[in-house]
Amino acid sequence: MHAANTLRKAVILAAGRGKRLGALTDARPKPMIPVCGVPVLEHIALGLKGAGLTEMLMVVGYRAEAIESYFGDGERLGVRIAYAFQEHPGGTGAALAFGEAFSAGESVLATYGDILTDPRHYQWLVSDFLSSPCAAVIGINPMDDPSAGAAVYREGSRITRVVEKPPPGASASSWNVAGVSVYSPAIWPVLQTLPLSVRGERELTDAISALIASGQEVRARELTGFWSDVGTPEALAAAEREWAALQSRPVAR
Repeated sequence: MHAANTLRKAVILAAGRGKRLGALTDARPKPMIPVCGVPVLEHIALGLKGAGLTEMLMVVGYRAEAIESYFGDGERLGVRIAYAFQEHPGGTGAALAFGEAFSAGESVLATYGDILTDPRHYQWLVSDFLSSPCAAVIGINPMDDPSAGAAVYREGSRITRVVEKPPPGASASSWNVAGVSVYSPAIWPVLQTLPLSVRGERELTDAISALIASGQEVRARELTGFWSDVGTPEALAAAEREWAALQSRPVAR
């Protein structure tokens, strides 16, 4: 068993296509879309490595060969990468469930493979979780309206409720589930028994709600600053500009 005061494993959910990007994803999955000349997925992997997460499971599906041929076993990046194939889209909860065997009883950081975010966010989440382990630490980011994601309600740092895709303008919270979180092994039995949502999928937000309903501690960690789902051509163009600016940020000493 690895030391309890470290976190070294990450599960990256990279099975999606990204239909809103049109022809850009005809021959490659959304996580392989380049930003500043480098695939989003590589930016993610390098950011995770910088936070000490050097063992990764990539859950792949659409155009999986494009990801596997590019990354291989991870040696080029100085990490170890394994793969799980999600043949049929079944929701984010079903995708994360592939990580149970990979976790080998350890906690994991989980991220969507199409979320490009300030690399410091991974470090913040790891530090928050290790400072006081709990069932989960959920990264949340500010949004004018979280109707396209999931609204987060909390008391202090403790999350009390998560609402998947609230109607536009209906949310009293401006915090959104950011798609980057840390989960303890408590997540696995929840995922295995998760019912289908109204969309016919097993949703990760439903798993978070189930952890909360069971009385376990689920904390929020605010991820302020750069965050993008690169989901549309407009978002991709903005991510290009903001990522370039982020890379020119002076290194703290």
